Amino acid sequence: MQQLLGRTGRDLVVEETRAEITQTRQRLIQNKNVDVTLDALAQRIEARVASALAMSLQPVFNLTGTTLHTNLGRAPLAEEAIEAMSAVARGATNLEFDLDKGRRGDRDDHVEDWLCRLTGAEAATVVNNNAAAVLLMLNTLANRREVPVSRGELIEIGGAFRIPEIMRRAGCRLVEVGTTNRTHLKDFTEALSPKTGTLMKVHTSNYVVQGFTAEVSDEDLSALAHQHDIPYIVDLGAGSLIDMAALGLPHETTVTETLAKGADLVSFSGDKLLGGPQAGLIAGRADLVAKIKKNPMKRALRVDKVTMAALAATLRLYAQPETLQAKLPTLRLLTRPVAEIQAMAERLRPALQAAMGDAAQVEISPCTGQIGSGSLPVESLDSVALSIRPNTHGKGGRSKSGGKGRGTGGALKRLATAFRGLPIPVLGRISDDSLHFDLRCLEDEAAWLGQLTDLRVQ
Repeated sequence: MQQLLGRTGRDLVVEETRAEITQTRQRLIQNKNVDVTLDALAQRIEARVASALAMSLQPVFNLTGTTLHTNLGRAPLAEEAIEAMSAVARGATNLEFDLDKGRRGDRDDHVEDWLCRLTGAEAATVVNNNAAAVLLMLNTLANRREVPVSRGELIEIGGAFRIPEIMRRAGCRLVEVGTTNRTHLKDFTEALSPKTGTLMKVHTSNYVVQGFTAEVSDEDLSALAHQHDIPYIVDLGAGSLIDMAALGLPHETTVTETLAKGADLVSFSGDKLLGGPQAGLIAGRADLVAKIKKNPMKRALRVDKVTMAALAATLRLYAQPETLQAKLPTLRLLTRPVAEIQAMAERLRPALQAAMGDAAQVEISPCTGQIGSGSLPVESLDSVALSIRPNTHGKGGRSKSGGKGRGTGGALKRLATAFRGLPIPVLGRISDDSLHFDLRCLEDEAAWLGQLTDLRVQ
């Protein structure tokens, strides 16, 4: 106990000791079997202290099949971005200091030039995520004014945040136009009034309406807005900076294309197809960006030095398109050849089967995954998975009656729990009476294999 006090300090040990004594007393009152020897108490207290000190935010293996997984941190960062974050995190930086002029500077200066180079925008600014970017654009341009939006674009994004609610918080009044599946230019024209602050288009990044549909083009909406001397803004969502079709992926409208079609401002995410840290980026007309920067809300929504460093380093990778796919993890994973994933599955299957023993059968199976996080929502990626089927009724998973897969629900949950309990938790997906590990996002094979000896399957 003295060693524990020396390592962690008195206050935490005292707090956890009291908690353990209280819990032990309650168990005794309930006539539960509990070891009350000093050694046993000391071990439980030490375990409590260790649990309290453990980091809750930790790396995991994302084998879910969703490459840009919102719950798992979206885009993995490039080594250049990680190094840049580490460099500025250690001490003071010139975050808001102009070294040439020797006076206060603007933190956006570290990325604005690159954003303009890569998108063709006149100016740009950065906030902490795309929802914040939309909020800031609307509050700056349409506070106490009306904003017509197609009913087919009133989306709900992750965490139950909805465009109508964001608009309300921004202080503007939503004017719904058209229908869910069809909206025409005349709908926007009829919705215009002296109170209109801006026209807005929202990229339906997490669903697609198909069939009998119609939407108004960026060119037509921008022309209508400019005819009435109001800005046209676009919430682009995923925010690709390059043509994904050139990499063999489905085309996603780029920021450059949207600005070229007449948008005055475009907002997009930093941690989706762009492949950087969580951030909301706004690019477009210099006069409108200047107004946004003067909004008091901008300070509340700004990013810190670590995020700015990661974003700046990520943007610089785009200056060398010939090495971008190899250096940017998002693009590297999304374009990973299926043959490469298949070969990895064949290397890993024997070790995983050995770890499973007689508890389950491990098979290699083709599968499809998702890009994820509101990027190309209906597009799938061919991949390969290691599929684990518990042997709940003996070898092969068959019951005496010959039925396969009966009673596997509890076994699958216990199996998934065991993998989540590894030093680096492994997350997959359960379907078809199996636990599937899509290997598209697995790059560190050695680390994954090395911890299989810690697996405890009940």
